Amino acid sequence: MTEKTSPSLTRSNIRFVLVRTSHPGNIGAAARAMRTMGYARLVLVAPLHYPHDDVIALAAGADDVLENIVVVPDLATAIADCRLVLGCTARQRGVPLPELSPRDGAERLHQAPPDDEVALVFGNERSGLENEELMRCHAAVHIPSVPGFSSLNLAQAVQVLAYELRLAALHGVSLLPPPLKSDPLATAAEMEYFFGHLAQTLIDIDFHKGRAATTIERRLRRFFQRAEPEQRELRILRGIFDDAQRMARLAGSKKE
Repeated sequence: MTEKTSPSLTRSNIRFVLVRTSHPGNIGAAARAMRTMGYARLVLVAPLHYPHDDVIALAAGADDVLENIVVVPDLATAIADCRLVLGCTARQRGVPLPELSPRDGAERLHQAPPDDEVALVFGNERSGLENEELMRCHAAVHIPSVPGFSSLNLAQAVQVLAYELRLAALHGVSLLPPPLKSDPLATAAEMEYFFGHLAQTLIDIDFHKGRAATTIERRLRRFFQRAEPEQRELRILRGIFDDAQRMARLAGSKKE
């Protein structure tokens, strides 16, 4: 993914991703919220109305952000090169994820090395992030609103997270212990390829034995997302899968 550079803003490895926005005004307001905190990278996933005059009107002069907007057809494309993805959600859905406060989420994003692409993902105004979209995230960020009225405007949610990111950048010191890392983490695209390989391997070795695969696959996805494997570790695991598939084919040929 590429975007125009902006000389007035410090280049960041953090991108804001808005998924399936319904109201173009929220895009503009989100761009303004980002601009006030010094962020310029905004990605739109299948927006219902874009381009639109309301985007420009509500951005209130945040031209740096508008010029950098990238539009993609799906979330997989938006985060393909990212090594850390956090999904902002009002509540836990059918996909249990580690839950972070906005401050801890901002700290975690700022832990990432400058060369690692990271993303903060926001869902549709009405329904938020779907389960399939949350499954692509490493953790969920939850803004602790009052019980019974947890619906926060999309641009307001962006402002809260942008503010916390700004604080983390200004403090310059992480409150969380730095992760141990010897090799680059796997990107979202590499993880999706890995999950496909894992799913096929389980089929090839008849692991499910006629049972539905969905629950097992979701639990394994959550496990590996939580582990945040490095690229080298994924290659080792995929090598094991290759051998398991080869042995399954040999066993099948002997039965014939």
